[in-house]
Amino acid sequence: MSVVKHEQPTGEQDARPLLLASSSPRRREILGRTGVDFQIVPADLDEDAFAAAFGGSYPELVEALAVAKARAVAASQPDVAGLILAADTTVILDGEMLSKPRDPADAARMLRLLCGRVHQVATGVAVFERQADVLESAHLVTAVHMRPYSDEEIARYVATGDSLDKAGAYAVQHALFHPVERVEGCYLSVVGLPLCLVSRLLRRHGLALAPLIASVAAQPQRCLWAEQCQPPLPAGAASG
Repeated sequence: MSVVKHEQPTGEQDARPLLLASSSPRRREILGRTGVDFQIVPADLDEDAFAAAFGGSYPELVEALAVAKARAVAASQPDVAGLILAADTTVILDGEMLSKPRDPADAARMLRLLCGRVHQVATGVAVFERQADVLESAHLVTAVHMRPYSDEEIARYVATGDSLDKAGAYAVQHALFHPVERVEGCYLSVVGLPLCLVSRLLRRHGLALAPLIASVAAQPQRCLWAEQCQPPLPAGAASG
């Protein structure tokens, strides 16, 4: 099990280690923006087998997968105290789940299904505090409106290889393909790690992520992490 450290150069830090149970570069980048030190410890979990045996809804599934990832990392790191953060994301269209594509042809198929339509992205988050043996989890669902891109655009994007490690075969933040027309809800949840939800769970365990908006009281309906979004959410946007 590999462990990668991500340390911020300055600032006061919580003494307990924070482990990110994910190998996703997108989650690493998002969490890295918060100024908190953390270690990357990917979870050793057969997600396909877990999903096949699960009997709940897809939003419940991603939350359960986040819980399973957190527990898997806890089991693999018995001597490390502190907090474990895990997440899982999936795409839902017409009541069916679009997970990571099997190959480029499957990626193109998914992108054709999503083209010009509205789908949901569900992200589950779990935080496990080992010393207190307390695990909390939650999930949120965001509506995503896709633009009517062409088959040629699909082919060019799939050829980059970017789609193969992503649920639904696309990255909302991809600079050249930019497949999404608009997002209703938490943009960072679509990327893979909703800081609004993560910050609430971590705060319950004594770890506060530095908010980027100074006057939160003046904008109670604004997501604390709206300025982390690319592009930024408007002031009145719903938070995840």
